[in-house]
Amino acid sequence: MQEKLRTYKASIFQALSHPTRIAILEVLRDGELSARSIQEKLGVEQANLSQHLAILRSRQIVANRKDGNQVFYSIRNPVLVEVLDVMRRYFQTNLADAIQMLEEVESEASAR
Repeated sequence: MQEKLRTYKASIFQALSHPTRIAILEVLRDGELSARSIQEKLGVEQANLSQHLAILRSRQIVANRKDGNQVFYSIRNPVLVEVLDVMRRYFQTNLADAIQMLEEVESEASAR
């Protein structure tokens, strides 16, 4: 059972592993949007957006509904917004350490 859970978690993280998919979720965090609105907000091509939305749908990360000729998307489970917020805090916490490490690498490189 533990292995199945790990595999499921890995598939979710894999789906979240692309910056465009993270951006899609960030624009959906405040509520449902049409595919066209997402495209306009992110400035990506329609075909590219469709591919990313298909991945998010296949992992049941986003839900979609049709209204006439438009498709609207929303985050299926708001807990995912919390996960993204935790990741942002994780990044912010580690950013200072990363900057310091980068400065040390640059110092070593310039000393050579």
